[in-house]
Amino acid sequence: MELDHRELAVGRPYPERADREPAVHDRVAEYLAKGLIGRAFEGLRDPVRVLMPIVEYTAAHENALRIMSDEELRVQVSSVRAKLRNSGFTPPLVGRCFALVREAASRTIGQRHYDVQLIAGFGLLKGRLVEMATGEGKTIAATLPAATVALAGYPVHLITVNDYLAQRDAGEMRALYEFLGLSVGAVVQGMPKADRRRAYASSVTYCTNKELAFDYLRDRVALAHRSTSLHLSLERLRGSLQRDEDLVLRGLYFGIVDEADSIFIDEARTPLILSSSTGAGEERLQCEQALEFASGLVAGEHYEIDLAERSLALTKEGRREIGGLAEGLQGVWSSIRAREELVTQALSAMMLFNRDQHYVVIDGKVQIVDESTGRVMPDRSWERGLHQLIEVKEDCELTERRETLARITYQRLFRRYIRLSGMTGTAREVAREIKSVYGLDVVRIPLNRPSQRRVASPLVCTTPAEKLRIIADRVDRLAVAEGRAVLIGTRSVGASEEISAALNARGIAHALLNAKQDQDEAEVVARAGEPARVTVATNMAGRGTDIRLDPSVAARGGLHVILTEYHDSRRVDRQLFGRCARQGDPGSCEAIVSLQDDVFMIHAGSMTRLIARLVGSRIPVPLRVYKSLRWLAQFQAERRHGYVRVQNVKLDRRLDRVLAFSGRGE
Repeated sequence: MELDHRELAVGRPYPERADREPAVHDRVAEYLAKGLIGRAFEGLRDPVRVLMPIVEYTAAHENALRIMSDEELRVQVSSVRAKLRNSGFTPPLVGRCFALVREAASRTIGQRHYDVQLIAGFGLLKGRLVEMATGEGKTIAATLPAATVALAGYPVHLITVNDYLAQRDAGEMRALYEFLGLSVGAVVQGMPKADRRRAYASSVTYCTNKELAFDYLRDRVALAHRSTSLHLSLERLRGSLQRDEDLVLRGLYFGIVDEADSIFIDEARTPLILSSSTGAGEERLQCEQALEFASGLVAGEHYEIDLAERSLALTKEGRREIGGLAEGLQGVWSSIRAREELVTQALSAMMLFNRDQHYVVIDGKVQIVDESTGRVMPDRSWERGLHQLIEVKEDCELTERRETLARITYQRLFRRYIRLSGMTGTAREVAREIKSVYGLDVVRIPLNRPSQRRVASPLVCTTPAEKLRIIADRVDRLAVAEGRAVLIGTRSVGASEEISAALNARGIAHALLNAKQDQDEAEVVARAGEPARVTVATNMAGRGTDIRLDPSVAARGGLHVILTEYHDSRRVDRQLFGRCARQGDPGSCEAIVSLQDDVFMIHAGSMTRLIARLVGSRIPVPLRVYKSLRWLAQFQAERRHGYVRVQNVKLDRRLDRVLAFSGRGE
C-alpha cells in the first residue's frame, strides 16, 4: 500500500489514513480539475480500457499453471508473495498473482474467473468502485484483489451488508484462501471480543459495515485517554501488551465494500453512535405525560409537519400550549427547553414513525427496521428518548436510555482506509457524490453474457386498492396459469402484508419475506425461481443470493419481477429489477404503482394531485407525464437525502473539533 507517511493519522493505535478536511482553496482546485476539466474529457477515455491489459497478463501464465501439481502451485504462490512485498502491485506481477488465484479457484471451489471478473478485480485493486450487473459474480471477483493484497502481507476487510453474506462468503471462499496459504475470518453480531480479535487477525476478514464501524468506535473508546504520541512512545519503550488486549482491529489497510452504494449512500444518512445504558428513573411517567400532551396538540396550529424532511417544529402557539399543560408540574416539565424537546419527540413518535414501516414489535420489543435493506436491527435504538417514547406508545417494556460514548459517520470511517474500493450493481446515479466524498471513480464492467431482460411499461393506478387488484390479476395469470416464477418487491413490512392478504384472498400460495420473517431469507430467495413460485419481499429481497431458474421456468420466460412502489432512489428500483434475467437468463420486470404512494405524495404532491384530478375527469394522461412525475419525485427525494448526508458530515466534524478541546475526540 503506497502512501506518503504524511497522509497517515498521527496518534492512532494502528495504521489508518488521516481524515483531514481540505482547505477551501484545495476544494476549489479539485472542483476545477476533476469537476469541470475532468468532465470535459470524460467522454474521450474509457476507464475499462485502462484495466483490460490485466486479461493478457493473466492469460500468459494460464497454460503453465494448469499442468502444475498442487504442491508446485503453492511454491509459485510463495515466490509471488516475496515479489509482491519487494516490487509492489505492478501489472505483470498482479497478472501472475491473478492467474494463480484463478487456477486455485478452479481446483478448490470449482469456479473459474471470467475475463470480466479479472477486469473487475484489477479495478478493485486500483481503488475503483466497479459496477457489475446483478449476478455477474462480484463475490468471486473480490477474491482476486483480496488474495493479492493479503499475499503482500496486508490485512484485508471484505465488507458487506449483513451477517448471512459475511458468513456465507467466508465459508464458500475459505478453501480457495487456505490453498493459497491465507487465513479467513468472519465477524458477525454477538461475537465475543476475543473471537472478534482472532477474526480480524486473519489474512482476509469478512464483516458487515455496522460491526466494523462499532468495533472501530470501541477501539477508540478503549484508548480514549491513551492514544497521544507520548502514550504511544512510552508503551513502545516498556513493551506493554495491554494495548493489544484492548483492541480488536489491526488497522484500516485495504477495504473492499460490497453493495457499496447501499453502504456509502443509503446508510450514510444516519451517524453511527456507540452508547451505554443510563438509569431509567421516572422515564415511563414522563413519556406517558409527553404522549398525552402531544395527542392534545393540533397539526397546523400547534406544530408544523414536513414529511419530506421527516421533521416537525412547534409553533409559538404550540409552545404556549405546552407551557400551560406543564404548569405546576415538577422535574423536566419545569424547564422550558427540556419540556418542548420532550413533547416534540413525542409528536415525532406519534406522527413520523409508523409500526411495520420504521419499526416492528417482536416479542414485546420495539425493533428498528433498516429502511434501506428492510432488515431488523437488533440492539439498535433511537437517541434522545425517542426509542422510549415509541415503546410507551406501543405499550412495551421500557428499555434504559442510552448515553453517547462515541460517534462517526460512514463517510469519515471509510475515508480512513489506506486503500478503499467497492463493488455494486447500481452506482452510476451517484458516481459524482461517491467521487466527491470517498475519492472513488466508478467503472462499469461489461456483461459476461448479453442481457435478455424485458422491461414492460409502468402501470400507474389511481388508488392502492386498484393496484392490489391488478397485482393479484398479474400473479394469477403469470404464476398460476403460465407456471412462471414471480417476485413482488415492496418498500415496507406493512405493504408486503397488504399484498400477502390480497393474494390469500385469491387463494394464491406464496412466500412472504420481510423483517418479521427473515430467518430463512436465503432459502426463500433461492427458491424464488421454481415453477409457479410467488415470493413477496421487502427491500431485502435476498441481495447477494442467486435466484437459480428451474429449466421449465426459463423455457416459459424466466422470473418476472413486479415493483409495487417506486423508492426514493432509482438505484433501488434497478436493484430489484436486477433480480431477474441474471447471467444471460431470460426474465421480465414491470412497475405497478399508485398515485397515492408515499414517494409521489411527499416529494411531488402538487403534480400528483393535478394528475389525479385529470384522471378523475377521464382526461387521458400520456405515459411520458407519469415518467416525468417519477423523475421529479425521485429527484426531490435524492436531493434531500444528499443534503442530509452533507449535514451529517459537517456536524460530525464540528463535534469532533469541539470534543477535541476536552481530549475526547470522537
